[in-house]
Amino acid sequence: MSRTAIVDHIMTRTRLQKRTAGFSLIEVLIALVIMSVGMLGIASLYVQSMQAGRTSMLRHNAVTLASDVADRIRANPAAGINYENPGVDSGCVATGADCTTTEMAAHDVFLWRQQAQDSLPAGDVEITFDGSTTPPEYTIAVVWSEPGQPQNYTVTIPVPAF
Repeated sequence: MSRTAIVDHIMTRTRLQKRTAGFSLIEVLIALVIMSVGMLGIASLYVQSMQAGRTSMLRHNAVTLASDVADRIRANPAAGINYENPGVDSGCVATGADCTTTEMAAHDVFLWRQQAQDSLPAGDVEITFDGSTTPPEYTIAVVWSEPGQPQNYTVTIPVPAF
C-alpha cells in the first residue's frame, strides 16, 4: 500500500469516528422530553394512589363506625325510635350511672356523632327506625365529605326485641 492510500484510509476512518463519536443536541433534547413525559406520568399515578388511599381509609372508618352503631343498637333493642333523636351526653358510660334505655340511646347517638366528626371530614351519623317490619329495622347512614362530592355508607339491620 502506498503512503497516500494509508493517509486516505486514516483520514476516512478519523472522519467516521468524529461523526459517530457523540450525541447531538437534538438527540439530547428529545431524550429529555421523553423522560419528562414519563416522570409526569409517574407523578400523576402517585397522586391518584394517594387519593385512593385516603378514600379507602375514610371508607374503612365509616364501615367501622356503622358496625359500632349496629352493635350498640343490638345491645339496647328496647330503645327503638329513640335512636332517631339528637344525641345528649348523659354520662351513661364514663360515670357508671344507671341509665334508662332512652338515656343510653341518646348517649350512644352523642358518641357516634362525635366519633364521626373526629374520624371523617364533615362526618355525621343518621339513624332511622322502622317499627312496621318484623323484626324492626334500623337504617344506619354514615355521611362525610370528600373533595368533589359527598360520600355515604348505609346499612340496614334487623334487630329483634328481647
